[in-house]
Amino acid sequence: MDKKRILASVVVFLILAVLVYLQYRHWRTFDWATFWSQTDRVNKMEVLGGIALVYFAYLLRAVRWKIFLRSVRPQTKATELISPTLTGFSGLALLGRAGEFIRPYLIARRTGLTFSSQLAVWAIERAFDVGSVAVLMLAAVAQARRMPAALQPKWFHNLFIGAYFLTALTLGMVAAAVLVRWRGERVAQWIEGRFAHRKELGHSLAMKVREFKDGLDTIHGAGSFVWLTIVSIGMWCVIALSYAAVTRSYHDASLNIGPLQILILMGSSMAGSMLQLPAVGGGSQVATIAALSRLFDVRPELAASCGILLWIVTFASVVPSGVLLAQHEHLSLRKLSEESHRAEEDEIGRPPAA
Repeated sequence: MDKKRILASVVVFLILAVLVYLQYRHWRTFDWATFWSQTDRVNKMEVLGGIALVYFAYLLRAVRWKIFLRSVRPQTKATELISPTLTGFSGLALLGRAGEFIRPYLIARRTGLTFSSQLAVWAIERAFDVGSVAVLMLAAVAQARRMPAALQPKWFHNLFIGAYFLTALTLGMVAAAVLVRWRGERVAQWIEGRFAHRKELGHSLAMKVREFKDGLDTIHGAGSFVWLTIVSIGMWCVIALSYAAVTRSYHDASLNIGPLQILILMGSSMAGSMLQLPAVGGGSQVATIAALSRLFDVRPELAASCGILLWIVTFASVVPSGVLLAQHEHLSLRKLSEESHRAEEDEIGRPPAA
């Protein structure tokens, strides 16, 4: 691990330590015996159902990547991408952000494509994820707005803000995509000129623009776009069902929450995941626990138990299968992380094509 990653991990640890301290200071009467009792009483079959749904979502991710590859590797099957997908997300769970490039790196090796081309797909995939969650949030807001004002709970305001923030972000990404699709090289050259005094940074940013443009080139026609949209929204619906299965497994009235609250939990978890330590996460659990306790008035012990279980089911449950697949293929997650980051640095250091 280089100095930058060590520094980033230390900063994340300190921020999470402060957040956890403030959370538990707010819960001065937190009862650990009650926490373990709540955790022990969950319905194991419903939790296993939630894990099965998460794995189905990983299958949909493989299907979506196969659609991206249709124009350059039409013979690639979605089943061939399942192993890199599970291994990649296992690396992300165990290594934190250091493992985020393992998946595109493995897919590039398996398909014989360049790493930069799969980084481009990875960037576009993220745009579809944000857009899909925005669509679901807007649908939830539209449904909630039909409720009488007196019946709208206090968390509706948070849902409203989150939905419109994601919508604005999605529209901004669409505008950026249109600009990059038609003027990508000119934008990259402008960035390199603008940051001429910091050549390495300018070239790095310009490389990201070129990667994003290459990713957009993988979407051939309206048909591909429609299929990518359907699979993306479907995948996030499946993930939402997994969240619902976990909260339902406690059989507690305070966790008998509907689709609107589930979307808020998903949004909280996604926001918190930006603060993540290798193997232990941190930010996702803290954000989810805070949403449960402060927005939905769930008891502290139950909120903590549910927040941790949600993280295990939706994020960490992939680790056993991913590690087994990596061992079966004689792969080291740490070495893959180092190789993928080294490959990215090589791409950034390479001068642009004439």
